[in-house]
Amino acid sequence: MKITDLKTYVVGTPPPHWGGQFWVLLKLTTDTGIEGIGEAYAVPFHPKVTVKMIEDVFERRVAGKNPFHIERMWRQVYSSGYTQRPDISMMGVLSALEMACWDIIGKETNKPVYELLGGRVHEKLRSYTYLYPKEGDPVDVYIDPDMAAERAAENVALGFTGVKFDPVGPYSAFDPRQPSLERMDISEKLVKRVREAVGDKADLLFGTHGQLTTSGAIRLARRLEKYDPLWFEEPTPPENPNEMAKLSRQTTIPVATGERLCTKYEFHRVLEAGAASILQMALGRVGGLLEGKKIASLAEVYYAQIAPHMYCGPVSAMADIQLSTCTPNFLIQESINSMGDFHAEILKEPIQWQDGYIIPPTKPGLGIELNEDVIAAHPFTGTELHLEMVDDPATFD
Repeated sequence: MKITDLKTYVVGTPPPHWGGQFWVLLKLTTDTGIEGIGEAYAVPFHPKVTVKMIEDVFERRVAGKNPFHIERMWRQVYSSGYTQRPDISMMGVLSALEMACWDIIGKETNKPVYELLGGRVHEKLRSYTYLYPKEGDPVDVYIDPDMAAERAAENVALGFTGVKFDPVGPYSAFDPRQPSLERMDISEKLVKRVREAVGDKADLLFGTHGQLTTSGAIRLARRLEKYDPLWFEEPTPPENPNEMAKLSRQTTIPVATGERLCTKYEFHRVLEAGAASILQMALGRVGGLLEGKKIASLAEVYYAQIAPHMYCGPVSAMADIQLSTCTPNFLIQESINSMGDFHAEILKEPIQWQDGYIIPPTKPGLGIELNEDVIAAHPFTGTELHLEMVDDPATFD
C-alpha cells in the first residue's frame, strides 16, 4: 500500500466560531482507494500558507510511502531541513498527516485507532466544557459571577461534571503581567459563585492562558485554593516550565498545561521540572497520535494525567478521543459544549456525547467521515488567524 494523493480543505467556521476561525483539514488516499483524514491545529500563519506547507511536506516525505510506517515518516519530517527540534508549525503539519495515516491503518485493519494503540481502556470519557457566552447575554460570563454561576448550573444539569472559565482578562503579546487586586477579586468572586452553584456535582477548571507572572499566579492561587479547583491551567506562559514549577510547589491546586507545546521533548521538560501534573496535549499540534501516546506514557512515570486539549475542528477532536480511550492515565476530555452545532454538521455522523460523557466510536480508523458538501459551502475568506492575542500591552483594569 502506498499513499498517492492529497486533498486539503480550509473551512471557515460560522459565528460564534467555537473551535477557531477556521479549520485546516486534509485527506490522504492510497493506491488501494482507502482515504484517511487529518487536521492541522493552529499553525500560526494564514491557512493558505499552511496548505502550502502541507503540500511541500507531502511531496517530500509522504507521497509514495506506506502509511503504516509512521515512526519512519515522523523522524524524517521532524528532521527535515536539518531542524530536529520541536517546531510548532511543522508539528501541526505532521500531526495532520500522521492522524490521516492512522485513519487509513484503522480502515485497512478494520479497527478503531484506539485498538491499535493499546486497546480500549475506557468505555466512555468524562468531559468538560467552557462556560461559553451566548448571543444576547446582557453581561460577560467571564466577569459577572452570577452569569457564570447560572451558565455553570445549566451545564451541570446537562450532565457535565467539569466546567472551565477564564476570568483573568485578555491575553496579550506582552504577557505575563501582574494581576490587579480588582481582577483577583473578580476571579475569586466568580469561582466562589460557581462553586456555590454546582456544589460537589462538578469540578471547577480555572483556565488561564499564560497571562500571569509567576508571583502573580502564586498570589491568585492562594485566593482560590479554598474553592478546590481541579486545576489551574497554563498560569504562566509555556516557554519556561521552571517558572511554572515554582507555582506548582507553592499551591495545592494541580497545575495543567500543554495546549501550546509540541513533541515529547517539550512535555518531558514540563514533567522533569515538576511544572504540571495534568498534560493537555492537542493532537493536531503535538505531533500526532503516536506522539501523544508517548507523552501519555511519559506522564505515567511521573503519576501525571492527561486531559487532551480540544479547541479545534472535529478531526483533531476525534484524534484526542481515540488517544483518551486507550490511555490508562486519562483524566477528563475537553468538549466544545456537547459537540453539536457546526462540529456535528460538518460530519456525516456527529461525535457522540451523552449525559456528560463522550462515547468512543466503534467504526474503523478515526471513526468519522467528512461531509464534503458542507465543507464546500463554508470556505474561509478572512484574514484572521486561528486565535489572536491582543497586540498591545494589556492591563487588568
